[in-house]
Amino acid sequence: MQTRPFGSTGLTVPALGLGAGPLGEARLSELASERLVHAALDLGVTLFDTARSYGASEERLGRALKGRRSQAILSTKVGYGVPGVPDWSAEAVTRGVDEALVKLQTDHLDIVHLHSCPTEVLSRGDVPRALGAAVAAGKVRVAAYSGENEALDAAVESGAFGSIELSLSPWDQGSIDRILWRAKDRGLGAIAKRPLANAFWTHAARPDRPDIAEYWDRGQALSLPDFGLSLEALALRFTIFTWGIDCAIAGTSSPEHLRALAEIASQGPLPADVVASVRASFRAHGRGWGGVI
Repeated sequence: MQTRPFGSTGLTVPALGLGAGPLGEARLSELASERLVHAALDLGVTLFDTARSYGASEERLGRALKGRRSQAILSTKVGYGVPGVPDWSAEAVTRGVDEALVKLQTDHLDIVHLHSCPTEVLSRGDVPRALGAAVAAGKVRVAAYSGENEALDAAVESGAFGSIELSLSPWDQGSIDRILWRAKDRGLGAIAKRPLANAFWTHAARPDRPDIAEYWDRGQALSLPDFGLSLEALALRFTIFTWGIDCAIAGTSSPEHLRALAEIASQGPLPADVVASVRASFRAHGRGWGGVI
């Protein structure tokens, strides 16, 4: 797996990471979750992106990484969901970090994001400062922000973060010109989430879930030509090799599917004319589309 510097943070990350949301699903057995984590490590897919809202994902990841923690880059998300503590408070961040350390069975977290933190909270300042305090205490290596649109813009401008996580795919390109270049100019690391646009094309009809439905609508509007590639391959290679992206995270519960994604990643950038066509289609039909939340 190709590796890249993660902005100016000092971390090195793989081009493809694992979105660890599926690890928290009840339908996935403990043994299956362990197999998935170990398959990822063996493939060089060493960045694991989880969150306190992903069910049992953090706990399962912590157990599966016993004896192999040094091979992994752990990314999680905080700011909410601490019993008895108001969401988007400094205490929610501080306790969220401490609880994640316990669940993930580690003495430090590599990347911790404020997870879709509202713009007004960012401007208040106490929540980013609480995350910065966790970095100063050695509990967290990189303070990060995960979100979209105006809030992501505010996070980049704030100077409070060492990295960002944003939606990016052929159907979600709005941040490339508007935000990504400024983030990289400031030395921020950049993780692309939803590189496969929630695989909207696997649905026979427009789905009910709002985020997938949004991608479905965008897919119809863009009507990308047949480049002789599967949409999965087109999407993943487009995203991984977009300038400024250090790592793209794909969620799956299947080691076999993860191997297939790693193989796609190994095929390198798309031909320049394909990239130009995908970019032109978005500029023609997707003007004004924000990042899908």
